[in-house]
Amino acid sequence: MSHVAPEEITEFSFLAGQAAALGVPIPPVERLSLTLADGRTLSALRYGDEPVEVTLLHGAGLNAHTWDTTVLALGRPALAIDLAGHGDSSWRDDADYTGRTLAADVIEALRTWTDRPQVLVGQSLGGLTAAAIAARAPELVRELLVVDITPGVDQSVGPAALREFYRVVDAASRDELVDRAQQFGFGGSRDDTARGVFLNTRVRPDGRVEWKHHFAHIAARLLDAPPAAASIGAPSAILGEHGWADLDAVVAPLSLVRAGHGFVSDDAEQEFRARAPRARVLHLEGSHNLQETAPAALAEIIRTAADSIGPEPVEEPRL
Repeated sequence: MSHVAPEEITEFSFLAGQAAALGVPIPPVERLSLTLADGRTLSALRYGDEPVEVTLLHGAGLNAHTWDTTVLALGRPALAIDLAGHGDSSWRDDADYTGRTLAADVIEALRTWTDRPQVLVGQSLGGLTAAAIAARAPELVRELLVVDITPGVDQSVGPAALREFYRVVDAASRDELVDRAQQFGFGGSRDDTARGVFLNTRVRPDGRVEWKHHFAHIAARLLDAPPAAASIGAPSAILGEHGWADLDAVVAPLSLVRAGHGFVSDDAEQEFRARAPRARVLHLEGSHNLQETAPAALAEIIRTAADSIGPEPVEEPRL
Protein backbone atom coordinates (compact mmCIF):
# COMPACT_ATOMS: atom_id res chain seq x y z
CA MET A 1 0.00 0.00 0.00
CA SER A 2 1.54 3.28 -1.09
CA HIS A 3 1.62 6.37 1.08
CA VAL A 4 1.28 9.89 -0.27
CA ALA A 5 3.81 12.23 1.28
CA PRO A 6 2.28 15.36 2.83
CA GLU A 7 2.63 18.48 0.74
CA GLU A 8 5.82 20.32 1.62
CA ILE A 9 5.33 23.62 3.37
CA THR A 10 6.98 26.43 1.42
CA GLU A 11 7.32 30.15 1.98
CA PHE A 12 4.17 30.67 -0.10
CA SER A 13 2.02 28.00 1.59
CA PHE A 14 0.40 30.49 3.96
CA LEU A 15 -0.88 32.91 1.32
CA ALA A 16 -4.06 30.94 0.55
CA GLY A 17 -5.25 31.09 4.15
CA GLN A 18 -4.39 34.76 4.48
CA ALA A 19 -6.17 35.62 1.24
CA ALA A 20 -9.24 33.59 2.22
CA ALA A 21 -9.46 35.41 5.55
CA LEU A 22 -9.44 38.73 3.72
CA GLY A 23 -11.73 37.56 0.91
CA VAL A 24 -9.23 38.56 -1.77
CA PRO A 25 -7.49 36.66 -4.59
CA ILE A 26 -3.88 35.50 -4.35
CA PRO A 27 -1.68 37.54 -6.71
CA PRO A 28 1.19 35.99 -8.62
CA VAL A 29 4.26 36.11 -6.39
CA GLU A 30 7.88 35.28 -7.07
CA ARG A 31 11.22 35.52 -5.30
CA LEU A 32 13.81 37.75 -6.90
CA SER A 33 17.56 37.70 -6.37
CA LEU A 34 20.13 40.35 -7.21
CA THR A 35 23.89 39.85 -7.03
CA LEU A 36 25.48 43.03 -5.70
CA ALA A 37 28.86 44.44 -6.72
CA ASP A 38 30.62 42.96 -3.68
CA GLY A 39 29.21 39.49 -4.32
CA ARG A 40 26.47 39.59 -1.70
CA THR A 41 22.91 38.69 -2.66
CA LEU A 42 19.84 40.86 -2.13
CA SER A 43 16.53 39.01 -2.15
CA ALA A 44 12.95 40.21 -2.53
CA LEU A 45 9.37 39.19 -3.21
CA ARG A 46 7.45 40.65 -6.14
CA TYR A 47 3.66 40.47 -5.97
CA GLY A 48 1.58 40.89 -9.12
CA ASP A 49 2.35 41.04 -12.84
CA GLU A 50 2.06 44.77 -13.45
CA PRO A 51 4.86 47.33 -12.96
CA VAL A 52 5.58 47.87 -9.29
CA GLU A 53 4.57 51.19 -7.72
CA VAL A 54 4.92 50.27 -4.02
CA THR A 55 8.12 49.07 -2.35
CA LEU A 56 8.14 47.84 1.24
CA LEU A 57 11.05 47.64 3.68
CA HIS A 58 10.75 45.65 6.92
CA GLY A 59 12.11 46.30 10.39
CA ALA A 60 15.04 44.74 12.20
CA GLY A 61 14.65 41.02 12.77
CA LEU A 62 11.88 40.64 10.18
CA ASN A 63 11.83 39.85 6.46
CA ALA A 64 9.86 40.53 3.28
CA HIS A 65 7.07 38.13 4.26
CA THR A 66 6.06 40.40 7.15
CA TRP A 67 4.23 42.41 4.44
CA ASP A 68 2.21 39.48 3.01
CA THR A 69 -1.12 40.34 4.64
CA THR A 70 -0.74 44.05 3.96
CA VAL A 71 0.04 43.39 0.28
CA LEU A 72 -2.97 41.06 -0.03
CA ALA A 73 -5.20 43.75 1.49
CA LEU A 74 -3.61 46.39 -0.75
CA GLY A 75 -4.34 44.48 -3.95
CA ARG A 76 -1.63 46.29 -5.92
CA PRO A 77 1.67 45.16 -7.46
CA ALA A 78 4.35 45.50 -4.80
CA LEU A 79 7.97 44.74 -4.07
CA ALA A 80 9.01 43.63 -0.58
CA ILE A 81 12.77 43.52 -0.05
CA ASP A 82 14.78 41.46 2.43
CA LEU A 83 17.23 43.98 3.86
CA ALA A 84 20.85 42.86 4.11
CA GLY A 85 21.30 40.39 6.95
CA HIS A 86 17.64 39.38 6.90
CA GLY A 87 15.50 36.79 5.15
CA ASP A 88 17.23 35.37 2.09
CA SER A 89 19.63 38.31 1.71
CA SER A 90 23.30 37.91 2.60
CA TRP A 91 24.68 38.88 5.99
CA ARG A 92 27.25 41.68 6.07
CA ASP A 93 30.72 40.73 7.29
CA ASP A 94 31.04 44.13 8.99
CA ALA A 95 27.61 43.79 10.67
CA ASP A 96 26.81 47.36 9.60
CA TYR A 97 23.03 47.57 9.39
CA THR A 98 22.56 51.32 9.68
CA GLY A 99 20.00 52.95 7.42
CA ARG A 100 22.47 54.60 5.08
CA THR A 101 24.42 51.39 4.57
CA LEU A 102 21.27 49.37 3.87
CA ALA A 103 19.99 52.10 1.54
CA ALA A 104 22.81 51.56 -0.97
CA ASP A 105 21.63 47.98 -1.63
CA VAL A 106 18.00 49.00 -1.97
CA ILE A 107 18.82 51.84 -4.37
CA GLU A 108 20.55 49.34 -6.65
CA ALA A 109 17.57 47.01 -6.37
CA LEU A 110 15.06 49.74 -7.21
CA ARG A 111 17.05 50.69 -10.29
CA THR A 112 17.04 47.04 -11.35
CA TRP A 113 13.52 45.93 -10.44
CA THR A 114 11.37 49.06 -10.89
CA ASP A 115 10.79 51.52 -13.72
CA ARG A 116 9.07 54.40 -11.92
CA PRO A 117 9.22 56.38 -8.65
CA GLN A 118 7.89 54.32 -5.77
CA VAL A 119 5.58 54.81 -2.86
CA LEU A 120 8.31 53.75 -0.44
CA VAL A 121 7.09 52.28 2.85
CA GLY A 122 9.56 51.51 5.60
CA GLN A 123 8.76 50.10 9.03
CA SER A 124 11.17 50.62 11.95
CA LEU A 125 14.73 50.06 10.66
CA GLY A 126 13.20 49.94 7.17
CA GLY A 127 11.78 53.42 7.77
CA LEU A 128 15.18 54.92 8.48
CA THR A 129 16.55 53.05 5.47
CA ALA A 130 13.73 54.45 3.35
CA ALA A 131 14.54 57.99 4.52
CA ALA A 132 18.16 57.51 3.49
CA ILE A 133 17.02 56.28 0.06
CA ALA A 134 14.68 59.25 -0.43
CA ALA A 135 17.48 61.63 0.55
CA ARG A 136 20.16 60.06 -1.67
CA ALA A 137 18.05 59.07 -4.69
CA PRO A 138 14.97 61.33 -4.74
CA GLU A 139 14.18 60.34 -8.33
CA LEU A 140 13.27 56.85 -7.08
CA VAL A 141 10.75 57.96 -4.44
CA ARG A 142 7.29 59.34 -5.17
CA GLU A 143 6.07 59.35 -1.56
CA LEU A 144 7.64 58.20 1.71
CA LEU A 145 5.73 56.48 4.50
CA VAL A 146 7.74 55.88 7.68
CA VAL A 147 6.04 53.37 9.97
CA ASP A 148 6.46 53.62 13.77
CA ILE A 149 10.00 54.94 13.92
CA THR A 150 11.81 58.25 14.21
CA PRO A 151 15.52 58.89 14.68
CA GLY A 152 14.55 60.21 18.11
CA VAL A 153 12.73 57.08 19.23
CA ASP A 154 13.06 56.27 22.93
CA GLN A 155 15.71 53.59 22.69
CA SER A 156 15.13 52.48 26.29
CA VAL A 157 11.73 51.11 25.27
CA GLY A 158 11.52 49.72 21.75
CA PRO A 159 15.00 48.66 20.63
CA ALA A 160 15.94 47.57 24.16
CA ALA A 161 12.93 45.24 24.15
CA LEU A 162 14.02 43.84 20.81
CA ARG A 163 17.52 43.18 22.09
CA GLU A 164 16.15 41.45 25.18
CA PHE A 165 13.85 39.37 22.97
CA TYR A 166 16.82 38.22 20.91
CA ARG A 167 18.76 37.13 23.96
CA VAL A 168 17.41 33.72 22.92
CA VAL A 169 18.58 33.00 19.37
CA ASP A 170 17.64 29.33 19.12
CA ALA A 171 15.22 26.82 20.60
CA ALA A 172 14.27 23.17 20.53
CA SER A 173 11.21 23.94 18.42
CA ARG A 174 9.46 26.73 16.57
CA ASP A 175 6.66 26.56 19.14
CA GLU A 176 9.09 27.74 21.82
CA LEU A 177 9.99 30.78 19.73
CA VAL A 178 6.30 31.48 19.06
CA ASP A 179 5.65 31.43 22.81
CA ARG A 180 8.48 33.90 23.40
CA ALA A 181 7.29 36.25 20.65
CA GLN A 182 3.80 36.25 22.12
CA GLN A 183 5.16 36.99 25.60
CA PHE A 184 6.93 40.07 24.23
CA GLY A 185 3.85 41.21 22.33
CA PHE A 186 5.38 40.82 18.86
CA GLY A 187 3.10 39.76 16.02
CA GLY A 188 -0.68 39.43 16.03
CA SER A 189 -2.64 36.24 16.70
CA ARG A 190 -0.83 33.03 17.55
CA ASP A 191 -1.42 31.72 14.02
CA ASP A 192 0.08 34.90 12.56
CA THR A 193 3.04 34.68 14.93
CA ALA A 194 3.59 31.01 14.07
CA ARG A 195 3.64 31.91 10.37
CA GLY A 196 6.16 34.67 11.02
CA VAL A 197 8.39 32.38 13.05
CA PHE A 198 8.31 29.69 10.34
CA LEU A 199 9.30 32.21 7.68
CA ASN A 200 12.03 33.75 9.83
CA THR A 201 13.81 30.63 11.13
CA ARG A 202 15.77 27.65 9.88
CA VAL A 203 16.58 24.23 11.30
CA ARG A 204 20.27 23.68 12.02
CA PRO A 205 22.02 20.35 11.41
CA ASP A 206 21.80 19.63 15.16
CA GLY A 207 17.99 19.90 14.95
CA ARG A 208 17.65 23.15 16.86
CA VAL A 209 15.72 26.04 15.32
CA GLU A 210 17.44 29.42 14.99
CA TRP A 211 16.58 32.87 13.64
CA LYS A 212 17.76 33.37 10.06
CA HIS A 213 18.66 37.03 10.45
CA HIS A 214 21.99 38.39 11.63
CA PHE A 215 20.35 40.99 13.86
CA ALA A 216 19.38 38.40 16.49
CA HIS A 217 22.95 37.21 16.86
CA ILE A 218 24.29 40.77 17.06
CA ALA A 219 21.73 41.74 19.72
CA ALA A 220 22.52 38.66 21.78
CA ARG A 221 26.24 39.48 21.72
CA LEU A 222 25.54 43.07 22.81
CA LEU A 223 23.59 41.86 25.83
CA ASP A 224 26.44 39.65 26.96
CA ALA A 225 29.21 42.18 26.28
CA PRO A 226 30.77 44.50 28.91
CA PRO A 227 29.14 47.97 28.92
CA ALA A 228 32.02 49.67 27.07
CA ALA A 229 32.09 47.04 24.35
CA ALA A 230 28.29 46.95 24.12
CA SER A 231 28.23 50.66 23.25
CA ILE A 232 29.86 49.74 19.94
CA GLY A 233 27.01 48.72 17.69
CA ALA A 234 24.40 49.64 20.28
CA PRO A 235 20.86 50.65 19.25
CA SER A 236 21.85 54.16 18.16
CA ALA A 237 24.27 52.65 15.64
CA ILE A 238 21.75 50.09 14.44
CA LEU A 239 19.05 52.76 14.06
CA GLY A 240 21.38 55.21 12.36
CA GLU A 241 22.76 58.46 13.71
CA HIS A 242 22.11 60.28 10.42
CA GLY A 243 18.35 59.78 10.44
CA TRP A 244 17.33 63.39 11.04
CA ALA A 245 19.64 64.68 8.32
CA ASP A 246 18.16 62.17 5.90
CA LEU A 247 14.59 63.16 6.77
CA ASP A 248 15.51 66.83 6.39
CA ALA A 249 16.73 66.08 2.85
CA VAL A 250 13.56 64.27 1.73
CA VAL A 251 11.70 66.21 -0.96
CA ALA A 252 8.91 63.67 -1.56
CA PRO A 253 5.66 63.86 0.43
CA LEU A 254 6.40 62.40 3.87
CA SER A 255 4.19 60.74 6.48
CA LEU A 256 4.84 59.14 9.85
CA VAL A 257 2.44 56.32 10.69
CA ARG A 258 2.53 55.86 14.47
CA ALA A 259 1.30 52.72 16.21
CA GLY A 260 -0.94 53.14 19.24
CA HIS A 261 1.20 50.68 21.17
CA GLY A 262 4.49 51.02 19.35
CA PHE A 263 7.96 52.44 19.81
CA VAL A 264 7.28 56.13 19.06
CA SER A 265 6.61 58.09 22.24
CA ASP A 266 4.70 61.35 22.49
CA ASP A 267 8.00 63.19 22.87
CA ALA A 268 9.43 61.47 19.77
CA GLU A 269 6.33 62.40 17.79
CA GLN A 270 6.57 66.02 18.86
CA GLU A 271 10.23 66.12 17.87
CA PHE A 272 9.31 64.66 14.48
CA ARG A 273 6.59 67.31 14.01
CA ALA A 274 9.03 70.08 14.91
CA ARG A 275 11.80 68.80 12.64
CA ALA A 276 9.51 67.87 9.73
CA PRO A 277 6.68 70.42 9.89
CA ARG A 278 5.42 69.68 6.37
CA ALA A 279 4.99 65.95 7.12
CA ARG A 280 1.75 64.25 8.08
CA VAL A 281 1.41 62.16 11.24
CA LEU A 282 -1.16 59.37 11.11
CA HIS A 283 -2.19 57.17 14.03
CA LEU A 284 -3.21 53.50 13.78
CA GLU A 285 -4.30 51.20 16.56
CA GLY A 286 -1.83 48.33 16.82
CA SER A 287 1.62 47.38 18.03
CA HIS A 288 5.00 48.22 16.48
CA ASN A 289 4.65 45.79 13.56
CA LEU A 290 1.57 47.48 12.10
CA GLN A 291 1.91 45.50 8.87
CA GLU A 292 0.95 42.47 10.97
CA THR A 293 -1.34 43.95 13.63
CA ALA A 294 -3.24 46.48 11.47
CA PRO A 295 -2.61 45.33 7.88
CA ALA A 296 -5.91 46.46 6.36
CA ALA A 297 -5.70 49.95 7.84
CA LEU A 298 -2.06 50.30 6.81
CA ALA A 299 -2.91 49.03 3.32
CA GLU A 300 -5.56 51.76 3.01
CA ILE A 301 -2.96 54.43 3.80
CA ILE A 302 -0.60 52.95 1.21
CA ARG A 303 -3.43 52.69 -1.35
CA THR A 304 -4.28 56.36 -0.90
CA ALA A 305 -0.66 57.28 -1.57
CA ALA A 306 -0.49 54.97 -4.61
CA ASP A 307 -3.71 56.46 -6.02
CA SER A 308 -2.41 60.01 -5.83
CA ILE A 309 -1.01 61.53 -9.00
CA GLY A 310 2.74 61.04 -9.01
CA PRO A 311 5.67 61.59 -11.37
CA GLU A 312 5.78 59.93 -14.75
CA PRO A 313 7.55 56.56 -15.09
CA VAL A 314 11.32 56.72 -15.47
CA GLU A 315 12.31 56.03 -19.05
CA GLU A 316 15.39 53.97 -19.83
CA PRO A 317 18.04 55.94 -21.72
CA ARG A 318 18.13 55.21 -25.45
CA LEU A 319 21.44 54.07 -26.87
